[in-house]
Amino acid sequence: MTFCKWEAKKLLALAYPVFLAQVTLILMSVVDTIMAGQVSPTDLAALSVATGVWNPLLLAIQGILLALTGIIAQCYGANNKSAISHYFQQALYLTAALAIIGFIIASFSDVVISNLDTSPAIASLANDYIRFVKWGIFGFLIFTCYRNVTEGMGMTKPAFYISLLGLAINIPANYIFIHGKLGVSSYGGAGCGIATTLVLTVMAIAQVIFCHYSKKVDAKKLLSPFAKPDFSTIKTMTKLGIPISLATFFEVTLFACIPLFIAHLGAVAIAGHQIAGSVTTLLFMMPLSLSIAISIRIGNLYGQNNIKQLKTFVSTSYILAIAIAIILATFTFLGRTRISELYSDSPQVIALASSIMILACLYQLPDALQVSANGILRGLKHTAPISYITFISYWLIGFALGFILARTDLITSPMGPHGFWVGIIVGLTFAAVLLMYTVHKKLKSLGVSGNKKAII
Repeated sequence: MTFCKWEAKKLLALAYPVFLAQVTLILMSVVDTIMAGQVSPTDLAALSVATGVWNPLLLAIQGILLALTGIIAQCYGANNKSAISHYFQQALYLTAALAIIGFIIASFSDVVISNLDTSPAIASLANDYIRFVKWGIFGFLIFTCYRNVTEGMGMTKPAFYISLLGLAINIPANYIFIHGKLGVSSYGGAGCGIATTLVLTVMAIAQVIFCHYSKKVDAKKLLSPFAKPDFSTIKTMTKLGIPISLATFFEVTLFACIPLFIAHLGAVAIAGHQIAGSVTTLLFMMPLSLSIAISIRIGNLYGQNNIKQLKTFVSTSYILAIAIAIILATFTFLGRTRISELYSDSPQVIALASSIMILACLYQLPDALQVSANGILRGLKHTAPISYITFISYWLIGFALGFILARTDLITSPMGPHGFWVGIIVGLTFAAVLLMYTVHKKLKSLGVSGNKKAII
């Protein structure tokens, strides 16, 4: 593989603000987990169950909008401002439709929770959380739409600053609504849902204000005159976004649904998994940020029809992904016990979370490679294979194996949460191999591996 220092520096320059923004967003979830865990194991378990239902829905809907980043990046690379304006406006129509759909679906979450094998106390708190947090979907999707436009234009820092604002609000808001301060009723762990809605709304307002006053983005000009819905364009964005959405859904549910299948083991098992999942999700923001930056740079190069440089950039991306995976695995292994102690003072929960994090070290490499390949395909607007590859890898292979190991004795004695994490490792490895092979085939069709001319 070819490594280009210049491309590596450019990629890291794009990626580090995205990483800081993603970490800040995830820190809100970490804060929720820590503050709910300090109330009681029941509150922490309820938060785990609620997010296991809520997060897949929210991120799957957001996934459809993620196609906008690659589209804007290609338009920006081709210096086509009218196309940026057109896609931005149509994306807002799509955003409004998705927000309404998501809100309606969330209203039926109690049906799912009521059918889980968990205690009435956990189910009640989980239902309350979703009842509060579903109002934040409007702000979250508006923030996502505007953020995708700015990042597609190569501006990755604004989202970080706005995310910092959200985190600054999240901590005191959690405290107020969890413990019932300043005359507000005490909602326990469910109060995190109210705080999250408040935070997402403020972030959306801040992102819109920035885009409208930024000279580079100049959203006021991009949105004027505001065109009527172009259903052909909306259909195109949706067609590109659905595979990303499905891939996001399949990956998120692989992690988020595990608490639902170990709920019968009690609060300790759920809490231990939740801590390990929270930590590894935070660490995942580094390769994910690299993936977002990759899609931006690939889109720019593709829009410029610079296929030769695109080939060099792909190799550089993989090498950086490998380096990041090694760093994350080392950090996870060395800090697993101390990190677990930040979340809980229960020796049983700490021991379980620490042991799971050892397994998490093993999937860092395939996870970093598969998410990087995913970013390359998004930048090329070749998203269709992503959905079926992730479904096969995560569910038919990863989850199926995890369920067998966790809850049956077909291969070995039931392993509990550890069995699911072994399945995750195998599933992510399959995803990495298949996605990287898909990238290779796509590049070859563009003439990157041969002498054909690029197809734009």
